[in-house]
Amino acid sequence: MKKIMFNDKYGLTKAVLEGRKTQTRRIGYHGTFKRYCNCGFCLEGADKNKLFINDGNEVVAKSKFKLGEEVAIAQRYIDLAEDDEFYRLCGIHGMPLELIKYEKGCDNKMFVKADLMPHRIRITYIRVELLQNICEEDCLAEGIVDFESRINKAHFYSITDESATYETAKKPYSLLIDKIAGKGTWDRNPLVFVYEFELIK
Repeated sequence: MKKIMFNDKYGLTKAVLEGRKTQTRRIGYHGTFKRYCNCGFCLEGADKNKLFINDGNEVVAKSKFKLGEEVAIAQRYIDLAEDDEFYRLCGIHGMPLELIKYEKGCDNKMFVKADLMPHRIRITYIRVELLQNICEEDCLAEGIVDFESRINKAHFYSITDESATYETAKKPYSLLIDKIAGKGTWDRNPLVFVYEFELIK
């Protein structure tokens, strides 16, 4: 099983576990096309159900995840200290609990084992689009926080519930993607794989 990482600094893992975040965009291709861009799902072999980005007949990018695939949500072991399912999975997979604190995954989720992760998502839809083509509704599905004013019922949007607010959801999303994928990502407007998913555990 593969794992997927969401940014903890900006509350994205929490947003997934709360069911507020149901989409993620990952850079697909930022080069120029020599011929023309087309996309399609692979129908057979090891890449079956992966989405390809093609330049004419040449594959230039493949989605990391497949349609229908279950993916483990990476979390540091230390953050799972109170999770009974984590302890159960450690027992099933032969991970001695007394050794967890010595594992690299204790403080760094890059090194966690997918089989030990108690929470999973299922990929329900994959598509390709230019990053800046994201709509307001999809910004909310990406975990942008929606605040409603008590005074005039106006809506304001932010990256987390503790950060600056903006009049549109797209503005904080553009700032968020630059923080996660690198400064200037929004302005470069690359093709991205859009993964829609559901929380299954």
